[in-house]
Amino acid sequence: MATFLYRLGRGSYRLRWLVLAVWILVVGGVGAAAATLQQETNPEFVLPGTESQEAFDLLEERFPEMDADGGTAQIVIESEDGQPLTAEANAAAVDALAAVMADSPQIAGVTSPLATGPNGEPVGMLSAEDQTIGVMQVAYAEPSMELDESTVDYLEDAVADAEDQGIRVEVGGDVLQAMPETSATELIGIGVALVVLIITFGALLAAGLPIITAVLGVMLTTAGILAATSFMNVSESTGTLASMIGLAVGIDYALFILSRYRSELAKDGRVEDKRARADAMGRAVGTAGSAVFFAGLTVIVALLGLSVVNIPFLTEMAVAAAVTVAIAVVIAVTLLPAFAGFAGKRIFTGRQRRRIASGVHGSKPNGGKRWAGFVTRHPILVALVGIVGLGALAYPATDLELGLPDASSYGEETTQRQAYELISDGFGEGFNGQLMLVGDLHDGVDAATAAADVTAALGDVDGIAVTGQAVPNEAGDTLLVTVIPETAPAAEATNQLVHDIRGVLADDADADWAVTGATALNIDISDNLNDALLPYMLIVVGLAALILLLVFRSILVPVMATLGFMLSVFAALGALVAVFQWGWGAELFNVDQPGPIMSMMPILMIGLVFGLAMDYQIFLVTRVREAYVHGADPKAAIVEGYGHSSRVVVAAALIMISVFAAFIFSAESLIASMGFALAAAVVFDAFVVRMAIIPAVMALVGRGAWWIPRWLDRILPNVDVEGERLQRHLAADAPEDERELVGATK
Repeated sequence: MATFLYRLGRGSYRLRWLVLAVWILVVGGVGAAAATLQQETNPEFVLPGTESQEAFDLLEERFPEMDADGGTAQIVIESEDGQPLTAEANAAAVDALAAVMADSPQIAGVTSPLATGPNGEPVGMLSAEDQTIGVMQVAYAEPSMELDESTVDYLEDAVADAEDQGIRVEVGGDVLQAMPETSATELIGIGVALVVLIITFGALLAAGLPIITAVLGVMLTTAGILAATSFMNVSESTGTLASMIGLAVGIDYALFILSRYRSELAKDGRVEDKRARADAMGRAVGTAGSAVFFAGLTVIVALLGLSVVNIPFLTEMAVAAAVTVAIAVVIAVTLLPAFAGFAGKRIFTGRQRRRIASGVHGSKPNGGKRWAGFVTRHPILVALVGIVGLGALAYPATDLELGLPDASSYGEETTQRQAYELISDGFGEGFNGQLMLVGDLHDGVDAATAAADVTAALGDVDGIAVTGQAVPNEAGDTLLVTVIPETAPAAEATNQLVHDIRGVLADDADADWAVTGATALNIDISDNLNDALLPYMLIVVGLAALILLLVFRSILVPVMATLGFMLSVFAALGALVAVFQWGWGAELFNVDQPGPIMSMMPILMIGLVFGLAMDYQIFLVTRVREAYVHGADPKAAIVEGYGHSSRVVVAAALIMISVFAAFIFSAESLIASMGFALAAAVVFDAFVVRMAIIPAVMALVGRGAWWIPRWLDRILPNVDVEGERLQRHLAADAPEDERELVGATK
């Protein structure tokens, strides 16, 4: 591996114009494909194989007039003068608003809170006690994400006009939801990363290269996603995770290779020599590039493992992010060397070149060596402090509550939250999370009989506030029943109610019943995630352990890496609960409304954090193994390895933290909480686990850290990450007068 990558890096440096031309063709081709093939993204959320999705599909088939996938708006109206909405002035305002909404673009139907049936009976939603709160149900012909901007503007204008007529109007539903804008957050992360790189390299040109290559990789993936919309369904959120991960790993991978390249050049002291620069790049790609390859492979495995959850949009996000990581690896070992070739000796500043010529190396590993020396002298103290500290941070995770956001999680000043509160006041919290029961009648079953039976069965279920009348479809082969829970959508009692209803209706002799609605869908998502968690961990941890076994040829090192990862995950989950669920520092971290953690967060964190944690494990410990393989004793190898790599790992961690932390300010709660969780996980993993606990444990076990059974050592392929074979190859191929110099790079 190291020898192949050496040739690739050296060749890319020397044939930089050819490499640049190839990449221009690739970028141009993908960009042209995106421009010509781009279609609308798919806003539909599906959860195949679940009861809620089956019910939704049955609704679309048997009740097409309902337009089940169309956007909805709940216009909640409250009387401001204390008079009922049926009073003359209020009724006129409500009727006027209903008439205006009936003329809205893309409208499917409007039901006024004052609407009556054929016999004059009330059919609208009007609070029973004082009739001061009503809900106007608005249905659109297109999904909310496909509505024209003019349609949303029409709704907002109609609401504003109605408020001038003496009534209070708030809007719930999904029509006002907007996709998150992440460009500003990405720019924040890039800006911080550039500052860290300038401090690390002390040269603006060297600092800019990782930024350029990382942004290029993300742009390439984004263009590919746009092109893919022409032949597959792609959700709007597919590229979000790809941008977040792609920027972080793209900058980090380029940073590690470029840092090793500068270190090799400084060691040779021949910055002015073109051939020496090409050879140094080859050695950098052969060694640091090997670590980048296996680190990227670990992240890709962790991401692709998310497909076992069987949630299509999550799989799409994971695949897009995995492709971004793969592109970042390829760019780091090909295009980055080419760019370094164009930079030439300017990869160092003039002052740095003069210091190298005078024998003073550009890198300063003394800080890392001093820290590693302290850790190896006090391993028990360092390990205990690190483990106990992370354990304390993980404690809030014992109170972890999972769920999916509803309108109650919006900021108190938003119209969606105000609409939620008004509905709760007027009708009860359960009206915000209505359940729909869809029954596929068995052959020969009378709809009226089935309706009476299901109503009676539901009467024995605790927690139901209202059971609506069973409505048959035109063919008379399907029933629809609306059930209003007594409790809020995210309440545990509502969760239990859904399971109770499903249990009662499972043995119904008249029909095959399925429960759907936002609450039921959330429950099915959580069940899917819980069922997939163990298989996912086994797949990801198992495959990653094999990769680490190949890289380090050790039993204990992969075990330590995995246990350290678990510490990081639980500590990050604890911090997530403290901030986003308990509300600690909510204003500081842009948390409008503390509440349950998104149900998909644990499995996302496990996948992403595991991949990123292994990055630092590989980057740090490969330098330790390199020193150990070249003859250093275990503790000296730790000091030597961390002295070379800790400074650049700290820079890489700061960059990754800044990229993730910038997403905390996203308007999308999933993205904001994910950014916070990943930033916290990198802090804990990079600075506590990898920089403190791991070297402390390695110092305690000594040579045992590198033990491997002989039979296993014989059958494992030697991937040569530490470059031992590469050094022998270079020494054998070098002219006699250069062999001493080549040997000095060991």
